[in-house]
Amino acid sequence: MALSVSSLAFSEGGKIPPEYTCESDDISPQLDWFGIPKEAKALVLIVDDPDAPGGVFTHWVIFNIPPDSSGPPTAPPPTPAFPDGTLHGGNDFGKTGYGGPCPPSGTHRYFFKVYAIDTDIDLEPRYANKQKVLDEIDGHVLAFGELMGTYKR
Repeated sequence: MALSVSSLAFSEGGKIPPEYTCESDDISPQLDWFGIPKEAKALVLIVDDPDAPGGVFTHWVIFNIPPDSSGPPTAPPPTPAFPDGTLHGGNDFGKTGYGGPCPPSGTHRYFFKVYAIDTDIDLEPRYANKQKVLDEIDGHVLAFGELMGTYKR
């Protein structure tokens, strides 16, 4: 099943505005998603860059998002847990929370991937990286959608 993922900040394949990157405010862009299955217990959002020189670079891991959420909070604080049960995992900057596009050269693609799952993820936020979250959701994905934006410094 497919989810619809969109943003008012940029269109599919469009340029991500500087305020959502390391060159400015480095806040997460507003996102919306639709088509969450009724059976979903939680949502997962992973943002990564497959064009990074060292391989895929993870910019954001956020999980246990309530399924009735229409999108993640814009510019959430880099705290591990939110009052609604949403949890931040670690990114490849070695931090918790969102780290915006910051390519060393050329134009890079950034994939905002949303997974609707049939379970909550039982991981400690400080130890939850992209691979651990993907391992936890294996076999539990009910629907998936993504939005891709580009950025060049």
